[in-house]
Amino acid sequence: MPPKGKKVEETKRVILGRPSNNLQIGIVGVPNVGKSSFFNTLSQTDLGKAANFPYATIDPEEARIPVPDERFDWLCSLYKPKSEVPAFLTCVDIAGLTAGASTGAGLGNAFLSHVRSVDGIFQVVRAFDDAEVIHVEGDVDPCRDMQIISTELRLKDIEWVEKGLEMAKKNARSAGGVSLADKAKKEEVAIVEKILKHLTEDNKDVRKGNWSNKEVDVINGLNLLTAKPITYLVNLSERDFVRKKNKWLPKIKAWIDENNPGDNLIPFSVALEERLVRMSDEEKVAEAETLGLGKNASALGKITTSGYTSLELIRYFTCGPDEVRAWTVRKGIKAPQAAGVIHSDFENKFICGEIMSYADLKEYGSEAAVKAAGKLRQQGKPYEIVDGDICYWKAGQ
Repeated sequence: MPPKGKKVEETKRVILGRPSNNLQIGIVGVPNVGKSSFFNTLSQTDLGKAANFPYATIDPEEARIPVPDERFDWLCSLYKPKSEVPAFLTCVDIAGLTAGASTGAGLGNAFLSHVRSVDGIFQVVRAFDDAEVIHVEGDVDPCRDMQIISTELRLKDIEWVEKGLEMAKKNARSAGGVSLADKAKKEEVAIVEKILKHLTEDNKDVRKGNWSNKEVDVINGLNLLTAKPITYLVNLSERDFVRKKNKWLPKIKAWIDENNPGDNLIPFSVALEERLVRMSDEEKVAEAETLGLGKNASALGKITTSGYTSLELIRYFTCGPDEVRAWTVRKGIKAPQAAGVIHSDFENKFICGEIMSYADLKEYGSEAAVKAAGKLRQQGKPYEIVDGDICYWKAGQ
């Protein structure tokens, strides 16, 4: 029982991954599953090299994708600014991975270094038959493909963790004292051993572990592949996507539930997206209604939002007649660091933030009405940004 009168402070959870607001998500999969075609439709470019042979993509391509947000659209309609800047998700098209990549087969080493440099994964899974598009394994079997990637990422992590364990033991041997630093070195050995057991004996991805903040700090230092969040994107034929039926979907869902429970699964169709991307907005709505898919047949907005959320990213807004802008920050960020995303002086000379919620602005209709209702709040350094906050920062000279 805590002593009476003393407030128990809740320990802040440390997030797996780089402590940054500028995060990237990599498009991953075995060759010829539609990765580069997906990247091209998502980015509305032809940067990704889509071709009917393995390793068509060698060097990664990168694009910034606007994240759809009804709140941003509403704010733009209210302020009618000269400039509109939405939140973006940075996506990277990465070469296809084949069995044996962890030991350098194919483009294995380059592939895995590219995966290591991103913060999250869109794993494209092929669940369509097409005799014109060869499959590197000879036939279409999405569960086998998912297992290949899962195995290769885990094997590479095991290799890196074993090296990390050697280094931690070496550091611990040189730490003969009883100082806090020496104790921390010995504690790190136990943590790395626990991570290795999770990967080898438990046969689980690192992100599926129940880790303490201290353990997450060690994991983040190792920059492990299986610590990165994964969203599974199942590439269906247009026909299967429209009728919402495919023989592989239940098996894919079962594989995820068994191997990586809780990971997001989104069915989509690259073939359909390639058609839609060439249409005007009016034509897209008409096509969606023709197909019986409501007013929006595209899954790209849902996919982008899912990737953004998987990285534990949120956004706050700055609004005015000159500009409405969404600023991307990491969940749990404090007000001075959030202000620092705009300019380092805003963080270094932070005084306070004048903050209102999007919901209040929408309810009252104007900033003046929000202020009159007492809903405009002054927040200091301890304030934690909430997704959708509308912020005005005050900083010293």
